Amino acid sequence: MSLEDLSVAARSCTVCAAHLPLGPRPVFRVSASALLLIIGQAPGTKVHETGIPWNDASGDRLRGWMGVGREDFYDQRRIAVMPMGFCYPGVLPNGGDAPPRRECAPLWHARFLALMPALKLTLLVGSYAQAHYLGRGSMSSRVENFAAHPGYFALPHPSWRTVGWERRNSWFGDRVLPALRVAVAGLLSS
Repeated sequence: MSLEDLSVAARSCTVCAAHLPLGPRPVFRVSASALLLIIGQAPGTKVHETGIPWNDASGDRLRGWMGVGREDFYDQRRIAVMPMGFCYPGVLPNGGDAPPRRECAPLWHARFLALMPALKLTLLVGSYAQAHYLGRGSMSSRVENFAAHPGYFALPHPSWRTVGWERRNSWFGDRVLPALRVAVAGLLSS
């Protein structure tokens, strides 16, 4: 199956439809020429409405962390986006986002990855992506030891909830973000 055919199939997916409060609207961007892949958790309501990944305040923070503007970030030829759950999963009783649907990543990720041979680096944004690709462990430890997993770069989720975590972990701004920006700039300049 070609990347285009697989994308059509994924955009038509209704496997989780009965569990999605706003219905299915898979949001992802893939390209055979992409060098960088961003794997987050799942679209929020703003992303669901627009169909544009990371088109919200979390996306603004992530782009700031990466040191890229919207034009570079949305250059699908160089940057792909494939969340753990392609559709908005709803909210939890406490008001936080529900976790990504468990059916999505096993159904789509390996198939897409096999068709993106140019990938050099994958950003694992948040604990769901990290657990899936790196196994169980501490999100903070994985982020702090970002160099321990070649080909991957672990990051916390860039929501407003992370602000306190950043304050408590000054090493993130001192060591991790500069290394992230160097890695991203190196890929995007090649």
